[in-house]
Amino acid sequence: MLQFIRHYLLALQFFSRVPVTGRLADWVGFSPAMLRASAAHFPGVGWLVGGAVAAFTWGLLMLLPPSPFAPLVAAVLGTVLSVLMTGAFHEDGLADVADGLGGTLDRKRALEIMKDSRVGAFGALAVALALLAKVALLALLGSLNATLLCLAVFLAHVVSRTWPLLTIRLLPHVGDVAGSKSKPLADQISSASLLVAALWCMAALGAILALQAVDSAGAAPELVANLKVFPVAIGSGLASCAVLLAAGLFANGLAWAWMTRWFVRRLQGFTGDCLGAIQQVGEIAFYLGLALAWAWVPRGSLV
Repeated sequence: MLQFIRHYLLALQFFSRVPVTGRLADWVGFSPAMLRASAAHFPGVGWLVGGAVAAFTWGLLMLLPPSPFAPLVAAVLGTVLSVLMTGAFHEDGLADVADGLGGTLDRKRALEIMKDSRVGAFGALAVALALLAKVALLALLGSLNATLLCLAVFLAHVVSRTWPLLTIRLLPHVGDVAGSKSKPLADQISSASLLVAALWCMAALGAILALQAVDSAGAAPELVANLKVFPVAIGSGLASCAVLLAAGLFANGLAWAWMTRWFVRRLQGFTGDCLGAIQQVGEIAFYLGLALAWAWVPRGSLV
């Protein structure tokens, strides 16, 4: 259990700006093997980041005066918080990938550009469009349902951090391994680590479904007396919620499959920057999947 906590805290150090310093950092320790194992907790970092952003967004929606612009304000400020909590770690990867693959068709030259710390036109445009897409989709979800917005933020941060681990598992690392920040991740991720990551993701999905079940029960207390109708009421809410979650997962999965195939075709593998790009595009795809599915599902009590 202590090793589990150490690996999780190391993941926070590497994948976020959440302070793990001083005696706590000394207790956590560091080694390439530990960093490799901490990748399993990438979705767990999403629990913290997504949970904090979702709570912050919910608080804003409760405090802001009723206005059509309230969801937009909450979406913008929530996105700012997420960038601050991660140090734009994943946005940086997206920018490098856009510069490298957008600036040349040559594989070797693309890898060289991706190592350059300077941001070019393609990178700046990619980050700007990604932030714009996230804010627009979050504002749309917020205008549909405030709870939907907050749940989407939480789940997207968890789910979008799970798919990149499959890329590590399936593709070879083709970057500058010796000088790469992701050097310990260059080795294929173990099955045990993938299982831990999947459990983080399934726990998040299960928590949302449990909330839906509880909310459905509380929303219709008069149905409790009717044992035939009450389960149907709960089941209807769960079905609506499950359809929305499935749509988000499916959209994120499609984005992952497309990007992974793109990296195979252009780079014959992945770099650390590719993982950040997959997370960013996957997060956007998750929001889009929820938005598209909203019009096609009956409303449950939670969403």
